[in-house]
Amino acid sequence: MKTFKTTYFHVTGRVSCGIAAALMALATFTSCEDFFDQESDHVIYVENDAMNNWSDTVYNVTGILSKLQVVADRTILLGELRGDLVSLTSTADADLREIASFNVSDDNVYNEPGDYYAIINNCNYFIAKADTALRSNRDEYIFLKEYAAVKAIRAWTYLQLALNYGSVPFVVEPILTKEQSELDYPRYDLAAICEYFINDLNDLPASFDVNEYPDYGDKLRSNNSRFFFFPINIMRAELNLWLGSTKGKNAGKSNFEQAVYYYCKYISERNGDNSAYPNGADLYMWAPGSTSWLSHLSINSITSQFSDETYSSRSELITMIPGDSIRAEGNYSELRNLFNSTDDNNYKVSIVPSARIIELSESQPNCCLSSNGKSVIYAPSGLADHESGDLRLSMFWRESYTFDRTTGDRIETQQIRKYSTRNVHIYRRQMLYLHLAEALNNAGQPRVAFKILQRGLSQKIFEDEVYPLCNESDSTWIDTYLKFPDSRFEVLEAEDITGTGRLANRNMVGIHSRGCGWTPMNEYYKLVADTVETDPAKYEQVKLEQQAQVERLLLDEAALETAFEGVRFYDLMRFAMRQDNPGEFMKEHVYARRGKANAATVQGEIQKDLGNIQNWYLTWKGMTK
Repeated sequence: MKTFKTTYFHVTGRVSCGIAAALMALATFTSCEDFFDQESDHVIYVENDAMNNWSDTVYNVTGILSKLQVVADRTILLGELRGDLVSLTSTADADLREIASFNVSDDNVYNEPGDYYAIINNCNYFIAKADTALRSNRDEYIFLKEYAAVKAIRAWTYLQLALNYGSVPFVVEPILTKEQSELDYPRYDLAAICEYFINDLNDLPASFDVNEYPDYGDKLRSNNSRFFFFPINIMRAELNLWLGSTKGKNAGKSNFEQAVYYYCKYISERNGDNSAYPNGADLYMWAPGSTSWLSHLSINSITSQFSDETYSSRSELITMIPGDSIRAEGNYSELRNLFNSTDDNNYKVSIVPSARIIELSESQPNCCLSSNGKSVIYAPSGLADHESGDLRLSMFWRESYTFDRTTGDRIETQQIRKYSTRNVHIYRRQMLYLHLAEALNNAGQPRVAFKILQRGLSQKIFEDEVYPLCNESDSTWIDTYLKFPDSRFEVLEAEDITGTGRLANRNMVGIHSRGCGWTPMNEYYKLVADTVETDPAKYEQVKLEQQAQVERLLLDEAALETAFEGVRFYDLMRFAMRQDNPGEFMKEHVYARRGKANAATVQGEIQKDLGNIQNWYLTWKGMTK
């Protein structure tokens, strides 16, 4: 079995699979003198650069995947440490502290933009050289799936660059010579990058809309290779979600509508034509009738979803970057040792949950069904082990202790169960549905967005709980964009929890119920003005009020569901872009790390005014944002 590393070095003569990818470095402000390492041996002059057989395809694609491994840890750390949900311990090193304080130096190990350009140059080379018309002796196209997958990888990589560095040099042709490396290239900001790659991915043949990524089975790293790629429709949706957000408050509606279209397209085609990819009837709540507040009911396992890397029609995982199993292999992920107490870190972690996520989690009313399924009670505050409010934090965060083997001293330990494997997870199912809800809300459909949090989606839910409150225009829009037929999407009901229903058929649940009890009967989790309004002007005003409320609920839900997963800062950035004052919004949230009452302390630690949007981004060798 070939590993990434042996495959990678098998064809070192090719720019896309050898260390030639390291030629990329970032441009200076006015020229590209530092864009590439001009004196490096890594600038390859290719004599025979054709790709004309299947083995060339595999070698080149696995070379690209190998370069993705280099940016895996920083994808999580740059997205989490700059947010409000984690804090650093005294064990954390200087590089991590720089990230958390928004003061990243040029020599910070995570501040290497050239690593992203190495991926991009590999992708550019493949896209330029792959003969997409070439067929095998079985009359099957050799390069088409890989061609589409590589385009999606390139789009994702450029998106990461723009999110972290702002305006960046933009090149879509392979750099193979010193002369090419000395050229000036235009700078693209986030909006321009999104626009370019929306068009680039939309130019792909329609055949790649379903199962468009390569499938090498379990031959690479003993993982199913379908997890290694970025599905085309998810990338189209993500780019539209970001592009719509860059346009500010109450703008970008067409992009949000396109995002809804592509998220739903992925959901309805992920497992084949006219299939389903429901969010699952998975939740963790207080058991019906419990009065001791010690008993939980788990319908399917939420925690196991983070360690389960088996591909199936119900897989929570969508995309991951596989890591090496030992440090000597070169691309070993340190995330397990940063978040968890292990032998490797002497049981001392660097990253812990912040006061803000504890505060937010414990503030959620937890709604417990009675044993008859017809009434509810609420779990009290002040429970041990962070089991007041949302139960997801207590599920994923375990505090314990061990003893020093030499001194016998007690050592406090921590486990963040989201980091139990060597691989770095990028996209997963609940994140997909949260982003769908975000796009729906900003497309002018707050009622449907709210149902994703409260109930789940199905045609029955639309007909019973949404259409009766919508005007004709909104009902038509929902019917056009959202295809959740009852034959494929069936929402969990109270009787399924109390034991009188038919749980086996249920496959949808409100995301808030995953940790906060039975949300459909939670009197503290209601949509404002959720009644019939026939006056057109008042109807539109009610929608604006609902959008504002759902926006707040979505940002909180994203924290409760995806804490520690490396997306929080990017969520804050995207939501901030849609506010009247993006800088003030960012300050309010990031400075609340130690709890809202201690914002001034955090502001002093950061020593940068996050009200200035330019301070959100990294710099490198004088590069401006």
